[in-house]
Amino acid sequence: MLTIKKLTKTLGGRTLLREAEMSINWGERVALVGPNGAGKSTLFRMILGEDSPDEGNIERDEYAITGYLPQEAGEPTDETIIEIAMGITPEMIGILRTMREHEKTGDLSHPDFAKAQDQFTHLNGYQLEPKAKKILAGLGFKQNDFHKPAREYSGGWVMRAHLAQLLVMEPDLLMLDEPTNHLDLLSLLWLQRYLLNYSGAVLMISHDRDFMDAIIETVIEIDPDAAKLISYTGNYSSYLEQREKTYEQRVQAYRNQNKEIEGHQEFIDRFRQIGSKAAQVQSRIKFLDKLERIEKPRAPRKPFKFTFPQPPRSNQKVMELSKVGQAYGEKCIYKDLDLTIERGDRIVLVGPNGAGKSTLLKIIAGLIPINSGKREPGYATKLGYYSQHRLETLNENNTVLEEVMGACPTLRDEEARSILGTFLFRRTDVEKRCGILSGGEKSRLNLVKFLVDPPNLLLMDEPTTHLDILSIDSLVNALKGYEGTLVFISHDVHFIRTLAETTLHITRNAEDTAAVVTRYTGGYDYFIEKSGLNDDRGAVTA
Repeated sequence: MLTIKKLTKTLGGRTLLREAEMSINWGERVALVGPNGAGKSTLFRMILGEDSPDEGNIERDEYAITGYLPQEAGEPTDETIIEIAMGITPEMIGILRTMREHEKTGDLSHPDFAKAQDQFTHLNGYQLEPKAKKILAGLGFKQNDFHKPAREYSGGWVMRAHLAQLLVMEPDLLMLDEPTNHLDLLSLLWLQRYLLNYSGAVLMISHDRDFMDAIIETVIEIDPDAAKLISYTGNYSSYLEQREKTYEQRVQAYRNQNKEIEGHQEFIDRFRQIGSKAAQVQSRIKFLDKLERIEKPRAPRKPFKFTFPQPPRSNQKVMELSKVGQAYGEKCIYKDLDLTIERGDRIVLVGPNGAGKSTLLKIIAGLIPINSGKREPGYATKLGYYSQHRLETLNENNTVLEEVMGACPTLRDEEARSILGTFLFRRTDVEKRCGILSGGEKSRLNLVKFLVDPPNLLLMDEPTTHLDILSIDSLVNALKGYEGTLVFISHDVHFIRTLAETTLHITRNAEDTAAVVTRYTGGYDYFIEKSGLNDDRGAVTA
């Protein structure tokens, strides 16, 4: 389906790929991996024809249809959610809207309605619409969302609609750039099941290792040192094992060759001045001159391990909510909610978007006033709230390094730089002023500040957003050693599985009048088993 031959690409004076080769077969599920800046997105653009290689060829099957989901969508328009999902033309949109207008008025005998209905049938609309609705439902949309304009929704929800469009289209090659970024856990599990049954080929960039482990059968790594594409058979975990073995083999080959070189050089140095050995000396000199030297292998990047100050010890009861009620206007979010958080708890909040997860986290943090009931923090509770959207805690005039050093005065300069490097602030990045950082950089900097001076009740809303896999692993390692109380929201299964010991499943009741909070005193796998989310009910197959 797709073949890349001897591809070379230089960008900004750095060679990303040098005579790189890869292929993707029909129906194959492939992950493209490598550190940030290795060239993953650049390779995607070349495959899509949006960028050109300096040398080499990209060959695609002329009959194959390619579909692409970028990390971010453009500005939403007046198109409705269902219109985006159906991927229909402006002509089809006009036909649909004519039909909707007459359906609203009940004037189904009008000639315009009959004409529009005939055109809709001819364009296969009656097959597209039911499929689009099933896929939208799987991705978390409700029925009353379908006909609302996309401009009424956040960028994340619009991205879901565009993902639905691709799944409805069923391209032969489905290219996904971080497809799980805008999904909650339940939608992610639905997409995972869907892609397992997808008939086309899938090429994805992702930082979600469990998602890749469940779906992927081939991993292609961009090796930034060699500027090559290296293919591994198996899922992401298998790739890590194979890569480690390959590194060990290269190290052994490098040592063996060095030992051989040292032996020859010792002979040359010892007998250089002895006439009877001249022929042997020259032979060995020529051998060393022609020998293709093995470069010293670089160890694969691994999570950075660091120790940060432990928080002050809290009371046994860290936070208690009693009969809490919370509403936004006429929409009731919580009614008579009781919740106790105790020292050492590690709680994950899961549930569909809009159920009330972030609202509950903000109630615990004291960021929003409650309408009724009581919120009582423990006497010694030191609370910290991390949100990817809460950026006002940064001093815009400080450099990145100054901001971190200010958060923990006992931190040494080299320790601060190492931690910042783990979270993608490298070299001159640490001298940037906070005021010019991107939203993602500000989120990551806030995360580092929490790690170097942690509270004893740490509340985190999607902390893995904007992090690559190794940075996520570094964060996991840090939180494993954290002795305080942790409550978080995440859709990263590996992150949840590693850290959560209690799951709060937040859904809406049947009447949609309040949230229902169900507590599962067990980790992620226990929750999945007891909640029934590991079956295939409601899954739409490709």
